[in-house]
Amino acid sequence: MEAVGFMHTEFMLIGAGVLVGGTVGLTGVGAGSMMTPILILGFGVEPVTAIATDLLFAAFTKIAASLVHFKGKHVDMLVLKRLWIGSIPTCLIVSALVAFGVVPAHQGVILKVLAVLVLISGISMLFAKRMQQIRTESRLAHPEEFKRGQPAWTMACGAALGGTIALTSIGAGALGAAMLRALYPLRMAPIRLVATDTIHAVPIALIAGGVFAQSGKTDWILLQWLLIGSIPAAMLGGRLASLINANKLRTVLAICLILIAAKMLWK
Repeated sequence: MEAVGFMHTEFMLIGAGVLVGGTVGLTGVGAGSMMTPILILGFGVEPVTAIATDLLFAAFTKIAASLVHFKGKHVDMLVLKRLWIGSIPTCLIVSALVAFGVVPAHQGVILKVLAVLVLISGISMLFAKRMQQIRTESRLAHPEEFKRGQPAWTMACGAALGGTIALTSIGAGALGAAMLRALYPLRMAPIRLVATDTIHAVPIALIAGGVFAQSGKTDWILLQWLLIGSIPAAMLGGRLASLINANKLRTVLAICLILIAAKMLWK
């Protein structure tokens, strides 16, 4: 019976990997905002272990999707470089502070912070299109002033994302996409948005995940089963991303994230 139960858990983990990996490939969202809550609520993983494991899960899953996006030449390299200038140094500093105990990691506090970020992610996805419309009007009305502020604001948003990802593993997908829509309302076509947002997260998640792993907080067995499902699903999703309109999927995902956040807040 124990062997049957163990195999059941393995299949559930692979299934979770397929679900999140496919979503990441299609939308760029889900590696943190979906997987960390799934591990905590669905599999009873402690928050710090869930974050540490999910960071490497996100990195490898998004690498798989990124290969497809790079091949399709969908990535906006200028925007990507601006994001990395802000996010990589911040991620290095924050992840080191958390992983080695300089910043206390209280489980209850982490759970509430995760819930709030998941909630913000869901809400931002619901209203992202409207925000992009408002920012497009501003971009067209004041083009020179708008463009002049883009580099600094992009680096600042990158820094915010780098710190948030290092603390919680959440932010690279939904929050990153919302920021890019607001900063580059004309430039960010759907497939370019997914590709740029996805690839931005790869070095951030690798850095933070590597630091957590070095401090012994990663569950490697858990990670391997998740990746068995997620890597092929992410590559397939990345191929389909340029062929389908994922707006309805994003709406469903946003509602799911809001419900997950509510469950975490009342846990």
